[in-house]
Amino acid sequence: MPPPAQAGPAARRLHPLTFVVGAVREMAALVMAGAAGLAVGGLSTAFYFALSGLVFGLGYHLIKWATFTYTLHEDRIELRRALVRRSVKAIPRERIRGVDISAPPAHRLLGMAIVRIDAGSEGGEGELRAVSKAEAERLRAALMRGDEPAARNAAAPGGAREETAVVARARPRWYLLAPLSGAYLLTPFALAGSLLGALYNLGDDLGLIDERLPARLGGGVAGLPPAAIIALAVCGVLLMPLGSVIAFALLNWDFTLRAGEGGPGGGRDGAALIAERGLISRRSVTLERRRIRGVTLTDNPLERAAGAVRLGALVTGLDDAAHRGTLLPVAPRPVALRTARRVLGGALPGPLRGHPPAALRRRLARALAAPLALAALALLTGRSWELGVALLLAVAAVPLGLDRYRQLGHATDGRRLTLRSGSLRRRQAVIEHRAVVAWRLRQTLFQRRAGLATLVVGVGAGEGGYPSADMGEHDAVAFAHAVTPDWVTPFLERDPAEAARGGTGPVSRDGERRT
Repeated sequence: MPPPAQAGPAARRLHPLTFVVGAVREMAALVMAGAAGLAVGGLSTAFYFALSGLVFGLGYHLIKWATFTYTLHEDRIELRRALVRRSVKAIPRERIRGVDISAPPAHRLLGMAIVRIDAGSEGGEGELRAVSKAEAERLRAALMRGDEPAARNAAAPGGAREETAVVARARPRWYLLAPLSGAYLLTPFALAGSLLGALYNLGDDLGLIDERLPARLGGGVAGLPPAAIIALAVCGVLLMPLGSVIAFALLNWDFTLRAGEGGPGGGRDGAALIAERGLISRRSVTLERRRIRGVTLTDNPLERAAGAVRLGALVTGLDDAAHRGTLLPVAPRPVALRTARRVLGGALPGPLRGHPPAALRRRLARALAAPLALAALALLTGRSWELGVALLLAVAAVPLGLDRYRQLGHATDGRRLTLRSGSLRRRQAVIEHRAVVAWRLRQTLFQRRAGLATLVVGVGAGEGGYPSADMGEHDAVAFAHAVTPDWVTPFLERDPAEAARGGTGPVSRDGERRT
């Protein structure tokens, strides 16, 4: 007798309270419907408008819940929908780049979470709008490790935390570094602008705002005494750092980077990295360790002066890498370097090798070009005030050009390479040799005359390409040859004497390396 067929994995549904979360998201629409009914027909009409909208929303989300299932197989996860037409989306496990778990306020209140599955451009993306926290952890462990029984053990009470190791955790004093980053300084203004815009549009729709209101408000502000206007401006400037600290705390509260449990590579560092952060909305991003190809260290002059830096990961096939690849927000540089060494499994290449003096001349020329052009134009037109401003800008551009040259550097240690450039936004990329997929050597007319070149490292992760500007022409070729000798050697000429001895070095007849 043939053996009985084994039953496949059971299909699962989302959390039963999914329709409640969906209805909460539509409360604003219900308020608008009630307001429209109040304007049209009074209080009773507004009540029936809101009640009908609530009933329709609950019914719609209840039907969506009943017609959606997901099934976790050994090699894939399937998402099935049958609301209007039947559709099945299968995401292979080997295509999955990361699993994000987020918990907005409504989900946290009900003990649920949202699971987003990122499979890159080839596998697409899947989303489970509301599952229990335990189910979210089980799915993350199973999809990132490909081992559902082990995932069930990891999701057991107390098991997940015991099998993960904390790589780095934000300290409360890190929040004081937020004002050093321009993005967090502007975040409160962006939020306030969005809120005021929404209130203005709502008031305009309800007929509460006429065309003369902005003029009256502007006239009222302009009519204030100069001392009051100055005081308001000073208060706004003083409140900017406080607002940036609050925004940083809301987004990065208790930022924790953990090493996932078990998996290939094993050991204490595990097979995945899990970054958790957020106060109101808690978010957890999981990155496969084997898809990480390097890290980036980014800072600006204020952060450099305070010894702070931001750390990101270069991950193959990861969408929205700028946010999802964050390994540390603004953090002390020693902590970021220690975290980078642990993520990469070794020391960062160094010391960095500087670029030729011709690169310094180019940096100074490019920094001074615009101010000197403005000064010449002001001198020709006889504008003394503009001439003074242009000369001040030229003086300020000199240290900028010097710093831009001082930050240039590159190095390799046989396993990884590193490139650093920039001043107002300095970035150092550390890339594994195995991640290099292409080289691009660029030379402008002025670079050729100065014997310089820009070497771009093609990487199948992050931004795709990382340039090292104004390297020595021969240094650029030698650097590429040191990283990928098999690729570069066919494009180089060998010295005849060395060729007779059987040598393979990238040296031309005159003893110089050249393409």
